[in-house]
Amino acid sequence: MLHDAHGYWIANAGSPEVLPALEGEHGADVVVVGGGYTGLWTAWHVLAAEPDADVVVLEGRRCGHGPSGRNGGFVSSVDLSLPSLRSDYGDAAARDWAAAARETVDAVGAWCEAEGVDAAYRRGGELCVSTAPAQDGGVGHDAVDGQRVLAVSAAEARARCASPVFRSGVFVPAGATVDPARLAFGLRERLLAKGARIFEGSRATGMRPVPAGVAVQTASGRVRARTAVLAVNASTGMLAPLRNRLTVSSSHIVCTEPVPDVLEELGWDGGEAISDGRALLHYMRTTRDHRIVFGWAGGRMAAGSRPRGRMEVDHRVVAQVRADLVRFFPQLEGRRMAHAWGGPIDVSPTHRPAIVGLRGLPAWVAFGYTGNGVAPAHLFGRTLAALSLDRRDAVTRLPFVDPPPRSVPPEPLRIAGAAVIRRALIRKEAAEEAGRRADPVSAGVAALPGLLGLHIVR
Repeated sequence: MLHDAHGYWIANAGSPEVLPALEGEHGADVVVVGGGYTGLWTAWHVLAAEPDADVVVLEGRRCGHGPSGRNGGFVSSVDLSLPSLRSDYGDAAARDWAAAARETVDAVGAWCEAEGVDAAYRRGGELCVSTAPAQDGGVGHDAVDGQRVLAVSAAEARARCASPVFRSGVFVPAGATVDPARLAFGLRERLLAKGARIFEGSRATGMRPVPAGVAVQTASGRVRARTAVLAVNASTGMLAPLRNRLTVSSSHIVCTEPVPDVLEELGWDGGEAISDGRALLHYMRTTRDHRIVFGWAGGRMAAGSRPRGRMEVDHRVVAQVRADLVRFFPQLEGRRMAHAWGGPIDVSPTHRPAIVGLRGLPAWVAFGYTGNGVAPAHLFGRTLAALSLDRRDAVTRLPFVDPPPRSVPPEPLRIAGAAVIRRALIRKEAAEEAGRRADPVSAGVAALPGLLGLHIVR
C-alpha cells in the first residue's frame, strides 16, 4: 500500500507540469491567494463575467495538490441542513441557499461537459445511513420531505449497497461524485487557456493596503491589485483576524485495488456517495475503475491551525480506517489496499462555510467548509467573483456572506479541549457500534460541543 500525502486521485490523474513562481512586480485587477477549488473557481467566474479582467492566482505549493485534489469527491447540496438553516436565517434565506446549492451540484457536471473535462462526474445521489441503534432517526431525518430528502428503510439502504452494518437512513437525490484531482487539474488548465496568470511555489508572505487596492507579497515578487481573495482552506486559521474562527482536524482515506466482484456482490452500482450517522463520520464511494474509497473524519487535531505532518500521513489512524472498511464490507478481508492518505479539514464552529471581508483591506476570505467543500467552493467562487468585481447580486445576498461571527476557544485550550472531545467521541461511537452503552464520562464529554452550540465534522 502506498501511504503518502497525495493519495490515489493525484497519482491516477498525473500531476501537470509545474508552473513558474512569481518574480518581480505585477499588477492585476484581482489577485487570488490559493490554487484550490475556491481560488480557481473565483478566477474562473471573474473571467466569465469580465473576459478582459487581469487575474493572478498565487499558489504556495501546487494547484490542486492540497485538500481540493485529495478529498472524497462528494458534490453535496445542503438539503440535510435545511431545518437548521431555517432556524438560524429564516425560511426565505434558507430556501435561497438550498436552491443555490442544488443548482451548484448540477453546475459542476455541466461545466465538466461544456469544457471537456473528464472528472468522472456522476450524479448518483447521497445516502446517509445509521450503523448503530444510537444513530437511528439521527442525521437528516428532520429534513425528510419526500422529495428532496427521502427516508429509506434498512432494506432500501441495502438495496443500494448491501453492507451488513447499514440500517435505516435518508437519501438525497441532489448529490454527485467527482474525481477531485482531475476536476482541479482540469480547472487549472482551462483557466490558463482563458488568460489567467497562475504562479505556483508562490506562498503569500504578507498583504497590505496600497492606493486604490491591495498588495500581496511573496518571497520573490509582489502583486498589486484592486481586490484580493484569500482561499487557503485550513491555513485561514493562521490569519490573525480569523485565528479564532475555526479549528483544524484531519480526515484519512484508504482506497482498495479494483474489486468489481465485491461491488457486484454488494449491488453497489448506482454511484451513490455514502456516509454514516457518526459525528466523526465514515464516508465511502466507488470509482470508475471499480475501487472503493473509504474515509474517516476521526484524525488528529492541529495545534495552532498548522495543517501539516500527521494531518496528511498518520499510520495509526489509517490502520483504524482499514479495519473499519472491512467491518463495513467483510468481502474485502484479505484484499489489497492500494493507497492511503489524509488531509486537513477547516472546521467551522457552526458547521457552515463563510465569506468575510477583511477590515481595512479590499479583500475577502472564504473558509470553514468542514470537509464538505467540493460543491460550496463553486458557489463561493461565484460569490467571491461578484464581490471582487463589486457586483451585488443574488449570491452575494446569501447568508454565508459576512455572517455573525462565532468563535472557538483560543490556544492552547482549543487543541487540548478538542483532543479530549475527539477521544471521547471515538470511544462513544465505537461502543455504540459494538452494541454497548458508552461509559458516562465519554458520553458526557462527547455531548459538550452540542451543549455549547458547536458542531464537529458532521
